[in-house]
Amino acid sequence: MTGQPEYLPMTVAEAERLGIDQFDVVLITGDAYVDHPSFGTALLGRVLVNAGYSVGIIAQPDWKNDEDLRRLGEPRLFFSVSAGNVDSLVNAFTPNLKRRRSDVYSPAGRLLRPDRATLVYTDRIHALFPKTPIVIGGIEASLRRFAHYDYWSDSVRQSILADAPADLLVFGMGERQVVAVADRLAAGETARALTDIPGTAYRVEKKTWRGIDQSGYVVIPGYPEVKEDRYAYAKAFAMHYTEQDPLRGRPVAQPHPKTVVVQNPPAMPLSSDELDRVYELPYTRRAHPSYSEPIPALEPVRFSVVTHRGCFGACSFCALTHHQGRIIQSRSADSVVREVERMAKMPEFTGVVQDVGGPTANMYGIHCGRWETAGTCSERRCIDCPALDRSHEEQVSLLRRLREIPGVKRVFIASGIRYDLIPGDEEYLAEICAHHVSGHLKVAPEHVSERVCACMGKPPRKAFDAFRERFEVLQEGKKKRQYLVPYLMSGHPGCRITDMVELAEYVRDTGLYTEQVQDFTPTPMSISTTIYHTGLDPFTLEEVYVPRDREKRVQRALMHYRDPENYGLVREGLRAAGRGDLIGSAWKCLVPAKRKKRA
Repeated sequence: MTGQPEYLPMTVAEAERLGIDQFDVVLITGDAYVDHPSFGTALLGRVLVNAGYSVGIIAQPDWKNDEDLRRLGEPRLFFSVSAGNVDSLVNAFTPNLKRRRSDVYSPAGRLLRPDRATLVYTDRIHALFPKTPIVIGGIEASLRRFAHYDYWSDSVRQSILADAPADLLVFGMGERQVVAVADRLAAGETARALTDIPGTAYRVEKKTWRGIDQSGYVVIPGYPEVKEDRYAYAKAFAMHYTEQDPLRGRPVAQPHPKTVVVQNPPAMPLSSDELDRVYELPYTRRAHPSYSEPIPALEPVRFSVVTHRGCFGACSFCALTHHQGRIIQSRSADSVVREVERMAKMPEFTGVVQDVGGPTANMYGIHCGRWETAGTCSERRCIDCPALDRSHEEQVSLLRRLREIPGVKRVFIASGIRYDLIPGDEEYLAEICAHHVSGHLKVAPEHVSERVCACMGKPPRKAFDAFRERFEVLQEGKKKRQYLVPYLMSGHPGCRITDMVELAEYVRDTGLYTEQVQDFTPTPMSISTTIYHTGLDPFTLEEVYVPRDREKRVQRALMHYRDPENYGLVREGLRAAGRGDLIGSAWKCLVPAKRKKRA
């Protein structure tokens, strides 16, 4: 197939208009098809087309209807299956395990995606096309590639490769991997032979595994061990966590009852030129025209721009180390400018670039001289390293160029910034506040308790205090002041009710907003989830306190102590913490005393 179509085809009729008799690859996704680079299916689909392959998309298929899954026929090379941009269970349930009533990745928010979508789709496709290779990927598969604690069933589950009838699992950002798979299958290799592609995991029969020289592999405790023994689980996590680097990482193997799952080292990051090409493919930034209802997830990002990938923040509750990695991969400023120039010509564009950033906006352009030749250091965190070049010059220069583009009125940073990376001088922060913050600047201290911040991998309270004071100085004399919107978290491992009382008092004393509060959700492959399940720090095997059940509800209520509906839980928490002095009508009190019923 040559040239990029306006939209990747979703029907046989569309394929025929493009002269396609049989697709090379069919992508199956749990999301609606939105042709925007923030949606993984659109991005990988266009990358494959750019590599010369024909691609069809089956979006949110009715998994109970065989004809829906057959509608594009059998692909020449392989099926690709993804649950979508978000883990299907995270998408379907709140942190309190209550089922959500809508899905922002579906037309009009309708519920069209099954739980454990990767497994469901893969099972059905394999049953219908048993001889066609299946490659699974996306965040759901990527972060379930080893045995993992599953919060929704409160159990340790096998690697998704041990459960799904797939031939290969792509983890991380998949551009290199999917093209390599297509190239090698097109050259006549079998799916079973694709065992050496970086950024993939595969199965090996136990008999075959016993005959392999295992000296080059890191063999971690197997599924039967990690299921029953919390120390084995913690040890396994620490072992594979250390290998998630594309240059120094080694293959990791984990035995399961019927197979052995092997993860190759991560794929090499894309270069700046390669990233430019990926993000400058001709995305329409619209939903496929077959949809008559809006896709809610599109509007907040329609006119946003991805400037880079990766994050070296090392937050314990985030699994990005296992997905995008710690190495920052930045696009060229020229490429980002060209993308915004194209956006500015769209009739829907109102002059506002909604976001310019990545996992952390101000990591754009930050670099370490070791990354290209030796990878990231295994014994230290990049965020703490004095050798890291923390200059924000590239980001500031880029933002200034974007502001000058004809038709652009405002350029916002909505994805948030890492305040402990901001230079000590006021120039950077002043420029961000003057030009790139609407009314609120998002930051993520998450907590203020010293022990909780340490467990979260977040900087201590004094770092946030210093930043907040600098921010407030910049508000002096403004007619229209700006506000900090901090992301805060309750119920995290290591957090006790006394810590939440400390955080509530901090919110009271500083007047900060508390709308952006989340209860910790144990999602696969994060350090915090390992601690939640085992009660152990996986790197030291020391015991860590873990709040559960009702205490988690009390902790969350303390963050919303102003809400009368939470008064009962807040009083309960204050009494448990020995802080009855915060109940009453005095200025420092968080909640009023309970009114006595009249006789």
